[in-house]
Amino acid sequence: FYSFLFSHFSVTMTNIGEKVVCLVAYHIFFMLFVWSYWKTIFTLPMNPSKEFHLSYSDKESLEREPRGESQQEVLRRAAKDLPIYTRTMSGAIRYCDRCHLVKPDRCHHCSVCDKCILKMDHHCPWVNNCVGFSNYKFFLLFLAYSLLYCLFIAATDLQYFIKFWTNGLPDTQAKFHIMFLFFAAAMFSVSLSSLFGYHCWLVSKNKSTLEVFRAPIFRHRTDKNGFSLGFSKNLRQVFGDEKKYWLLPVFSSLGDGCSFPTCLVNQDPEQASTPGGLNSTSKNESHLFPAKPLRDSQSHLLTDTPSWSETSAKAEKGKVGMSNPALTMENET
Repeated sequence: FYSFLFSHFSVTMTNIGEKVVCLVAYHIFFMLFVWSYWKTIFTLPMNPSKEFHLSYSDKESLEREPRGESQQEVLRRAAKDLPIYTRTMSGAIRYCDRCHLVKPDRCHHCSVCDKCILKMDHHCPWVNNCVGFSNYKFFLLFLAYSLLYCLFIAATDLQYFIKFWTNGLPDTQAKFHIMFLFFAAAMFSVSLSSLFGYHCWLVSKNKSTLEVFRAPIFRHRTDKNGFSLGFSKNLRQVFGDEKKYWLLPVFSSLGDGCSFPTCLVNQDPEQASTPGGLNSTSKNESHLFPAKPLRDSQSHLLTDTPSWSETSAKAEKGKVGMSNPALTMENET
């Protein structure tokens, strides 16, 4: 692109001011594109912290026990003080038998990297890296600056592309450069715009690609919008509170990747009570999520609109009934 575009600017553009403006703008887009691409590739995916790994005694207990309720009891004991809301399809604790850890919310095991990745979105072959909590912002900026880069090339080349078909250009080698640049930039723009638009929608709903195909399963129900806090807070969760860093490929996402606030959290009678002053009720329906204290880095997202509500143990048991959903342990990717 660079050599073709430079030839295009130098041969077809006659106005010096136009050349300077186009070259300056081009290099700004180019540097931002390369910077975000570099950060997406070389930022290592974050793995769950040590507190989510089973202790040696818990591992031995898990291996000794037959699969079923006894294993789930070991996992429940290990996850008792962890900020975990989600479960498997059967209601069991999410456990990775390859990494030997209790999976944090939104964490999945990547079969390519052979690791559990925090807030995993997908494994991208174009960047040869997992896109997750540590580099999702960089991936979004990479898509955005790639799209701007291609649109800029197509826009500056359009008038000369039209002249090419109307025989308004001199017979020089720049003719081929103009045709190639326009077609390549236009095709990349179409594909990048659809991909970038899709990920913008994901950010607005606070979802990952994996969560679109398999909605998060909380303790008592599946809720595809369980992590959505509203457009503004969803945006801040990815890009951070300081707007001056939003357009730069520097890490500014909120939280630690292990715990995430949910839209509605009701008190679980099996858990210790959460800090006071965090009670609210839903107008339409009650979302029954296990209540564990959020980490300090995440809890401030909920301070503007308190979204924790409390239910009695009696009402909780009435909803759950006599069934126990956590009878089996499931390993999921």
